[in-house]
Amino acid sequence: MDGVKKRLRYSLRLRLSLWLSLAIGGLAIAGGLLSLRAAWKEVHELQDDVLRQVAILVRYQPASAISLGEGPTGAKGVDRDDSITILPLPHRGAQEGLASVARLRDGLYTVPIGGRSFRVALRSLPGGGRIAVTQATKARDQIALSGALHTVLPMALLLPVIILMATHVVRRMFKPVASLAAEVEARGDRDLHPLPQRNLPLEVDPFVTAINRLLTRVSQSMETQQRFIADAAHELRTPLTALSLQAQRVEAAEMSPEARERLEVMREGLERNRRLLDQLLGLASAQRSTTGAGAEVTLREVFHRVLEDVLPLAEAKGMDVGIAGEADVRLAASEADLVSLVRNLVDNAVRYTPEGGRVDLGASESGDQVILQIEDNGPGIPVEERERVLDPFYRVLGSEQPGSGLGLSIVRTLAERLGGRLELADSTRFDHGLKVTVTFSKV
Repeated sequence: MDGVKKRLRYSLRLRLSLWLSLAIGGLAIAGGLLSLRAAWKEVHELQDDVLRQVAILVRYQPASAISLGEGPTGAKGVDRDDSITILPLPHRGAQEGLASVARLRDGLYTVPIGGRSFRVALRSLPGGGRIAVTQATKARDQIALSGALHTVLPMALLLPVIILMATHVVRRMFKPVASLAAEVEARGDRDLHPLPQRNLPLEVDPFVTAINRLLTRVSQSMETQQRFIADAAHELRTPLTALSLQAQRVEAAEMSPEARERLEVMREGLERNRRLLDQLLGLASAQRSTTGAGAEVTLREVFHRVLEDVLPLAEAKGMDVGIAGEADVRLAASEADLVSLVRNLVDNAVRYTPEGGRVDLGASESGDQVILQIEDNGPGIPVEERERVLDPFYRVLGSEQPGSGLGLSIVRTLAERLGGRLELADSTRFDHGLKVTVTFSKV
């Protein structure tokens, strides 16, 4: 019940449908009551006209009562409620009720006769005397009610149909808004191009215009931020390169073992900073606007290029890094982006997998999808951490390997830029470890 109340409170479509239904229902009820009253009155007037016509057509009759309809009349009136009875005045058998009627002028009256209510039409005859044409009011009311209900019945049957049509029209009116919401929901985090404004209601158009202006400002802000990161990284690379060269020259000089040990620590720090700057440049590059798909790239060639770069580090740790399977899979994508994506994945796997470990690279096709997998037998990533490790600069606690926490963030950004989907899972090839899967669509 709380959910329904919340939807009614915040859903404009439901509120509009509800109020339209209530308005249509209220108007239909009011119209039905007015129609019922009008039909009731009209049927009674028609029955009065029948009594007048009968009185006009009848001429002077013998003293006995004349009954129109089935069944005879008794001394006190009509045996059947739906019959019309003609009585001459005065009438001896009905003096109890008709005596007072006989004193009335010609016309229509509702009078009690024998404990029952009758509608009576009085008329004087040309040859003298008078007649009373009578009909029980109960029968008249039943006939009027039946006629009125037949008048209102079509409206009552059409009311649910009208409400359903109004609800359907409201849903159709809000369909462009729902389509716009679905399009926004399907966008990536960095897809900031303006929302389409075609086929939108005039009342929604200013809101979409304001959103598009906001998206433009956010996009400009992100571009400024990315430019700052790239410029800062470039500016810092020059002094770091100079420091690295100075460290190499100092290393060639004579020095004590303690000084050489400190020099080695300094060189490792410079290397970490250089790697951080490279990854910052890679992240800024990955976050740029999406380019075209490019020509078809052979993933095996991408793997070979990456392995050439990481092979020295893998050999230093005694690791087995290679390509699993023989499939030569092709994908229409930017080769530079693919190389950067695979390099970051393999570099992470090699760095965090212990010495003597194994890293397998593989690619396969499944229908209209290309599946790229990097699998290792390292420590893996806990399930509760797998979403957070994709954020920039986040690193799993307890990791002894140096790093900036940008590798998987770059991978996710590149995967989204290439239209792929990144997934982290436990290794299925080894007893423990991590399996990284990136799924691309060929279309």
